[in-house]
Amino acid sequence: MVEEIARPPSEHDVRDLAAVLVDAVASGASVSFMASLTPAEAEQWWRETITHAHPNAVFLVVRDEQGIAGTVQMHPAWPPNQPHRADIAKLLVHRRARGRGYARLLMGEIEARAAAKGYTLLTLDTVPDRPADYLYRSAGWNVVGRIPNYALDPDGSPCDTVVFYKDLSGLTGRR
Repeated sequence: MVEEIARPPSEHDVRDLAAVLVDAVASGASVSFMASLTPAEAEQWWRETITHAHPNAVFLVVRDEQGIAGTVQMHPAWPPNQPHRADIAKLLVHRRARGRGYARLLMGEIEARAAAKGYTLLTLDTVPDRPADYLYRSAGWNVVGRIPNYALDPDGSPCDTVVFYKDLSGLTGRR
């Protein structure tokens, strides 16, 4: 059910990923973009992000009868002194597919793939008191803290972020 996107991605997958991103922003998700995001801008962002990602980066999707319904990414940390760490980004599920468990499925798979690649520490951030915040807490992620006025919601209003980490060393056998 969960699969990795090819690199470079197909144009069909780029269009589907862009639709998921545009839908997330339209629904108020603070995922780096403003309400003015167009499908063409989203397609360009996906094309560049996937094509130019670190070789060990992972882009996962889950599909339904209409195409890509959800996605999540793992990006290895760039500093040479952090070869054990990766960042999780852009957990997105299209509104048409919410409530089916896709977000939890994607997170479980991205964590498993990170552990299989030898990463022992994952980090991410999200807006507090929204569904993703509750998901990460229920999935065993640890809260580092809250940063006020960290970013803007798509409508331009400021929002806080909560930073999380997850220790995978028990899954990888490495410390």
